[in-house]
Amino acid sequence: MDNTQTSKEIREKFINFFKKKGHKIVPSSSLIPEDKTVLLTSAGMQQFIPYLTGEKSIIDEFGTRHLFSIQKCFRTPDIDEVGDDVHHTFFEMLGNWSIGEYEDKGYFKEGAIELSLDFLINEMGLEKERFWITIFKGGEGIEKDNEALGLWEKHGIPKEKIFEFGIGDNFWGPIGNSGPCGPCSEIHYDRGEKYGCGKETCGPNCPYCNRFVELWNLVFMQYNKNEDGSFKKLKQTNIDTGMGFERLISILQGKDSSYETDLFSPVIKKLEEISGKRYEKDSDFRIIADHTRGAVFLTSEGIIPSNIEKGYLLRRLIRRAVKCGKVLNLPESFLLEMAKKVIELYSPYYPKLKTEESEILTIVQKEQEKFAKTLKRGLKEFQKMIDLNTSKKIIEGEKAFNLYQNYGFPIELTEEMAKEKGFELDRKSFKEAKEKHQEASRAGKEKKFGGVGKEITEKITKYHTTTHLLHASLREVLGKHVKQMGSDITEERLRFDFSHPQKMTEEEIKKVEEIINQKIKEDLKVKKEEKKLEEALDSGALSFFKEKYPEIVNVYTVFNEKTNEVFSKEICAGPHIERTSELGHFKIKKEQSSGSGVRRIKAILE
Repeated sequence: MDNTQTSKEIREKFINFFKKKGHKIVPSSSLIPEDKTVLLTSAGMQQFIPYLTGEKSIIDEFGTRHLFSIQKCFRTPDIDEVGDDVHHTFFEMLGNWSIGEYEDKGYFKEGAIELSLDFLINEMGLEKERFWITIFKGGEGIEKDNEALGLWEKHGIPKEKIFEFGIGDNFWGPIGNSGPCGPCSEIHYDRGEKYGCGKETCGPNCPYCNRFVELWNLVFMQYNKNEDGSFKKLKQTNIDTGMGFERLISILQGKDSSYETDLFSPVIKKLEEISGKRYEKDSDFRIIADHTRGAVFLTSEGIIPSNIEKGYLLRRLIRRAVKCGKVLNLPESFLLEMAKKVIELYSPYYPKLKTEESEILTIVQKEQEKFAKTLKRGLKEFQKMIDLNTSKKIIEGEKAFNLYQNYGFPIELTEEMAKEKGFELDRKSFKEAKEKHQEASRAGKEKKFGGVGKEITEKITKYHTTTHLLHASLREVLGKHVKQMGSDITEERLRFDFSHPQKMTEEEIKKVEEIINQKIKEDLKVKKEEKKLEEALDSGALSFFKEKYPEIVNVYTVFNEKTNEVFSKEICAGPHIERTSELGHFKIKKEQSSGSGVRRIKAILE
């Protein structure tokens, strides 16, 4: 199929359709989920979990049970598959919900099926004859979804085009180890024989080809999965659907993949201009396009490149894109132009990209520059490993760790390059080498309380409280991406390491000093509370250290007693003064680099 509908028009049609059907649009939530058990937002339903379980009232919050959204999503399990026709890291999920269906106040399976067919056929113009359906065949004590089977047949889908699958394919959720979930039905679209494998068994979920593309997943949320793995029926039932925007566009525009649609074509065209090469569905073009888009959206959420969690994922995206740029012989600054194009394309729908453009571009450029400097030397070191191991065809973990530690190569990048050369990476020995290094690093530090030495004096106590004021001030002046990366305190000064991609300006340093001295002058109260760790995190207390916290933690809040305005709130095991007026005058003596993406401040109390 090939028609003239643009992605903008299709986006608008989706919005208008569900508004017309009495649904309320809900803005996309952040890529950083409130649920701390998962790394990133990977589905539209995550922001609705308390309402899907019945813990919170959907009516009190939204005034209706019927909602829809276009949600920013990020999924990492298939990152190595990016470059083919169907996989992405960042993507947008179109979805609609009917939350708390009971007493005929919402719609359930039939309503969801009717809406999906109405939209795809009557609004999008897709041929019903090309739809193939999957349903849940039963398993783990949950019966086969005969109701869904009957409904699809009722709405004109022949039984021979309805396939049954188990827990792995047609039972959705939960997002984490526990939570709302249920059997699902997927609408697959037959793209035609030219995409097929030719096998008689070819159909939805075919492992050999991409002829049948999963288009829309209708989740019939009826259960809650408990921590022990058992399932219990929810007090209410919910509809939760998800349709990949990129896949829908590629089908509607008659393209082999979304990389040829108008979602990506301007980015690909820019890459052609920079490279002087023509795009011919090359994986390097696709990886750069996908990873640039993903990096822009992650950076817009305040994430900066690092070696842990979200920051590590961002670093991996940028460095993998840089490595592909090396293959295409691109100039060192190419990612900057790519990022600008992504921001131009998506800022009409996500205005934050435009307001944060300067910071996004700075972070992307700095990370590209850092990696470009070490990439050349690292590639030479990698080639030595290959040349010296031609018989074993194995890269030892210690050597892979050397690339990680000294040249900034994410282990996945080393593994990917090894595979290209017909080698295997010894993951087990890499893990052992990394753990050995971490143990050695820990052994060299005789510090506790986040940088406070064993002997705690009045002056050290004052400096420790000052680090909390400094942390809060830096986040206010530089942005919420700032995270404490370490500290060291003596009788004479404090040293504070924090995440930030560039040198602070004199104006920024002066502003931080002014804020802290103003808070000292205001004589703020420093309150200590004992809380359960989960309760502390839910209350908004910051916690950026890598150590494992106990079940009960201390939360220190610096606040104005008259207005109850909170200036700083952190989980901390260190000693503190009672009021900020005890501190004296704060002065920053030096601001410098302390490593990749980390700055260091040395300051005193006068």
